[in-house]
Amino acid sequence: MDAIKKKMQAMKVEKDNAMDRGDVCEQAAKDAKVRAGKAEEEVAELVKKAQQLEVELDKTQEELLTTTEKLKEKENSLSSAELEVNALNRRVQSLEGDLETCEDKLLLATNKLDKAATAADDSDRMRKVLESRAQQDEERMGKLEEELKGARNQAEDADKKYDEVAKRLQQVEGELERAEERAE
Repeated sequence: MDAIKKKMQAMKVEKDNAMDRGDVCEQAAKDAKVRAGKAEEEVAELVKKAQQLEVELDKTQEELLTTTEKLKEKENSLSSAELEVNALNRRVQSLEGDLETCEDKLLLATNKLDKAATAADDSDRMRKVLESRAQQDEERMGKLEEELKGARNQAEDADKKYDEVAKRLQQVEGELERAEERAE
């Protein structure tokens, strides 16, 4: 019995030890779960950061492409501007040649202008003569218009007298008809 008691006590101690180990294991499991939860949160944050970095990488690559395209456009613009400057330099040289030609033509035109100025002076004198004649003609026309007004007034007076005579004639004819009717 002693052996059984010892055995029972040993089993009880073993059981207590096993329970202690179980509690320790449960506590370790809880701690492990907490660490695992934290690790999962960290993994989720790292995944989120990785996604953000990928998005930023995509944006940066797009910006790089856009900037590269703009750079190519600027280089093309620069090339075309250089070509335009060269063309303008050629145009300036051509215009300088044209300027010399124009200066020669200007000299000829100045000579012609002097001749034309002389002709204009002659024309001006002739204009003054014609204006004088036109003024005389206007004065004559004014007199003729006055005479025309007088003649129109006389014609209107004559028309009025004619109308009065025509009315009187109608009255007399009417009276004549009546007198003839009475005479009959």
